[in-house]
Amino acid sequence: MAITVLIADDQAMVRQGFGALLAAQPDISVVGDAPDGKVAVAEAKRLRPDVVLMDVRMPEMNGLDAARAILAAGFEPPVRVLMLTTFDIDDYVYEALSLGASGFLLKDAPAEELVRAVRVVADGEALLAPTITRRLIADVTRRRNTARTPAAPALSSLTPREREVLELVAKGLSNTEIAASLYVAEQTVKTHVSKVFSKLGLRDRAQAVVLAYESGLVVPG
Repeated sequence: MAITVLIADDQAMVRQGFGALLAAQPDISVVGDAPDGKVAVAEAKRLRPDVVLMDVRMPEMNGLDAARAILAAGFEPPVRVLMLTTFDIDDYVYEALSLGASGFLLKDAPAEELVRAVRVVADGEALLAPTITRRLIADVTRRRNTARTPAAPALSSLTPREREVLELVAKGLSNTEIAASLYVAEQTVKTHVSKVFSKLGLRDRAQAVVLAYESGLVVPG
């Protein structure tokens, strides 16, 4: 079945351009668009798309509040949110990752990167591998430089191997790359990741990255 996508952006040309690009893919179907966050939430509830491309800055309701509303609705199957921004570093994107958004993408990214991002997010993964994502989380964490208590249980609940896997996830490695790094089977890595998420109450890899930085497991830089 085709991946269904909702595009939320206050610029009509962006919606039309992204829509045409994605609709040209045989495995992707653009089911709707929204000019602001309020409409995006209503359309997400009505259409239940697989992925929402959500601009960070919009009128009526910004992308962060819209993402919060969509993710808090607890749709099944889940509606994934991929944040769009024109900035390398944006506090709103960091907050969105904390809420459970599946990652972010720069609006000026190459066309093939946009298509890949939609496919990756629709498959339940987070768009965290690019260096720019790691830099965003590291820079925002460094600039805030405040003590924050993670909402998840203490990392002490993890085994040494699980902590090691979480650290590699936070550095942007895929399951395949983690398996190669630790010299174990990919299925073993998947099992470790699943246990980490369960013990720490995490939705996905995006939240795992945020927690790893906030807890000090991974040091920015």
